[in-house]
Amino acid sequence: MRYKAVPLLATLAVATLALTSCASGAASVKTLDPKADITKQKLVVSIWADYYPKDLAATFEKATGVPVTIVNHATNEDVMGKLTTGADSGIDVAFVSGQYAQALNEAGLLEPIDKALVPNEKNLYPEAEKLAYDPGNKYSEPYTWGTTGLCYRSDLVPTAPTSWNDLLKPAPGLVGKTTMLSTERWMALPALKAEGKSVNTTNPNDLAAAKKQLLETKKTLLAFDDTTFYTKLVSGEAAMTEAWDGWCNYGITDDPKIKFVVPSEGSDLWTDTMTVLKTSKNKEAAMAFVNYIMKPEIQAWVATNILYKVPNAAAMKLVDPAVIAAYPNLAMTPAELTKQEVIVDRGEFSPEYTKLATEVMAAG
Repeated sequence: MRYKAVPLLATLAVATLALTSCASGAASVKTLDPKADITKQKLVVSIWADYYPKDLAATFEKATGVPVTIVNHATNEDVMGKLTTGADSGIDVAFVSGQYAQALNEAGLLEPIDKALVPNEKNLYPEAEKLAYDPGNKYSEPYTWGTTGLCYRSDLVPTAPTSWNDLLKPAPGLVGKTTMLSTERWMALPALKAEGKSVNTTNPNDLAAAKKQLLETKKTLLAFDDTTFYTKLVSGEAAMTEAWDGWCNYGITDDPKIKFVVPSEGSDLWTDTMTVLKTSKNKEAAMAFVNYIMKPEIQAWVATNILYKVPNAAAMKLVDPAVIAAYPNLAMTPAELTKQEVIVDRGEFSPEYTKLATEVMAAG
């Protein structure tokens, strides 16, 4: 069975999230009780829909005795809105993308990961413990990771794309048959990378140049599309799209002529993470949940069914080679993946990315 995730990646505008605390969640590490009776605790976990095994709550409770209520959020902004109101959200474990975990930690809202209670961290690739938004995984643990590239119909694109400019300045036969992502950090990405700029730039001139290019590119697009672009590829309505790798895999499921490539100028490295809230009254059980998710068989299920790469070396060894052969981007090595730029929170500059996206979308 194939599970489709709702939008996993969205941008962060810290100024709109009321992250007013200047405390750091990693500033003071309090050791939790390794002997705590977690069966007397209970958990509320917030995660994207269809992004986890359907029986996860039941299997975790059977394994640990801890009852779990899973609530679904649609976007990062959705859950961030709940976590940053200044009150206890009632959520113990929140799945958020890496730059959001960074922002939550900088606001003092996250419990440091108690390494003694998360021994399955040993299953991670070494590269997954050196990510720029949280080096050493001090306040988050990675769940999935991936990159962004060009997803295209090999039978409809005469020459396989190699550059972001193949999307930004499409050949005449592709005009009106391409899509781009509208989520702001990813809207800006192709134009920034095509000019050799950082996906994390805080240079206003870089964004001004990117905006100029995107306004020209908009004239050639079929649509901005974050959720159904792969169905447009399957139908033939689109021939090439900007895409997150896992979402491109959804299209490949329906048509193996769909291919994925990371352009030569490079791209991003995004990560979806697990975090424990400082307000949680069930921290030992929360750490046990994070540890459980990092079991190889759980993470292998994610890679096989969600079709996203996981940063868990032991899990990737369990994935059927036939699955990896069918979805070649699953075979990207950590070394290949970490050549891309890790997306980080840009703090006070973040609204500039929001402004760029808003102005491009509003332009006639």
